[in-house]
Amino acid sequence: MSELGLGDHLIVDLYEVTMLEAYLARGMNELASFELFVRRLPETRRFLLAAGLEQALSFLESFRLSPDELADLSRVHPLSPPVARRLSDLRFSGDVDAVPEGTVMFAGEPIIRVTARLSEAQIVETRLLNIIHFQTLIASKAARAVLAAAGRPLIDFGLRRAHGGEAGVLAARAAYLAGFAGTSDVRAGADLGIPIFGTMAHSFIQAHDEEAAAFADFASVHGARVALLIDTYDTEAGARKVVELAHSLAGQGAAFRAVRLDSGDLAEHARRVRRILDEGGLRDVQIVASSGLDEHAIAALVASGAPIDRFATGTKVVTSADAPYLDCAYKLVEYAGRPRWKRAEGKQTWPGRKQVWRTRNAAGVLVSDCLAPVSETVKGATPLLEPVMRAGRRLGPRRPLEQIRSAALAEVRGLPEGVRSLEPGPRFPVRVSERLAIRSPDPNQGPRR
Repeated sequence: MSELGLGDHLIVDLYEVTMLEAYLARGMNELASFELFVRRLPETRRFLLAAGLEQALSFLESFRLSPDELADLSRVHPLSPPVARRLSDLRFSGDVDAVPEGTVMFAGEPIIRVTARLSEAQIVETRLLNIIHFQTLIASKAARAVLAAAGRPLIDFGLRRAHGGEAGVLAARAAYLAGFAGTSDVRAGADLGIPIFGTMAHSFIQAHDEEAAAFADFASVHGARVALLIDTYDTEAGARKVVELAHSLAGQGAAFRAVRLDSGDLAEHARRVRRILDEGGLRDVQIVASSGLDEHAIAALVASGAPIDRFATGTKVVTSADAPYLDCAYKLVEYAGRPRWKRAEGKQTWPGRKQVWRTRNAAGVLVSDCLAPVSETVKGATPLLEPVMRAGRRLGPRRPLEQIRSAALAEVRGLPEGVRSLEPGPRFPVRVSERLAIRSPDPNQGPRR
């Protein structure tokens, strides 16, 4: 799965091609700057966690329409010979400035800025949105689950409910980046080095005539790595069978690592199972809970004092079920050296290339953000967007995923307590600098100069 499927450069909306044809016909190919941002946050989000930059840079660095892709395009949208030749020669040779992956962001703040010839910057729009939007969406959801778990490890079990194989792998990456301990996704483990975890399915138990025999067979193969699913028939009876089996195998090197609960009242089952395991001398065996969990269910289980050591989440995180999309946009902000802006009602944009300046207090807690033109410096604040690509080439080595994960965890810890809340509430204010406000995009008059 080379570059997670990013080798397909025909993942593009038709209007990118039709605009490019018109640009080329009219000789419009000056330098353009586009900024990718989220217009507004869903009601259930207080913050975003930027993700996907690694895959975005890989896509841009390798961008080239192959002969087969051009043939496919010509079949569904006939191209004139001059346009076909220009497309065959098209490469991304522009610049990219972006916030580091794992950075906490808010509505209206550019996550990535692309500056390139208009034809290059335009045709990559759809795929960049596709990459950045999805991983930012999942990372932001996963970060909330990490907050809810209050230090307990989380495992991504979402592959089977993901919207496709690539989505499953990228969701595993985004969740790990946000602080998950690992994933069940073998491809994500092989390609990205994410720790992989798994137990068994109910079908393994059902394929045996006796539940105890299923446990014994699994233990005989997996030894000290054994984690058993105990709720296929009767959860507490399953726990007692685990105790009996553990004692019978004690001298054979098998050691049970965990049991998993996947149905019913998880808090009550966890209490009963913990008591059975403890009384049976299996105090070191952990309890893993799954079954349709999201950050609110996890928070409730933690608040109840349920003796659950790990949580496994699937559908609701991998699909970001409560907020399945972000109002994400990729908008032209400068062309041919002049600021550009959108004035449509409810979708106005700020003109020109911009920087986000962030201020923290002495304890490292976020105090304020300021959106300003790139030519302006905000005293006492740190700029978030940094150069990551020049002339179509990365400026530095790829950041290790572990490093991104550590940075993301620190970013979330640095949020004010109210912003870390799982409940809807006041938005974190993003200030606009006076210099940018002077050029405010009035929907009737445009920016003042």
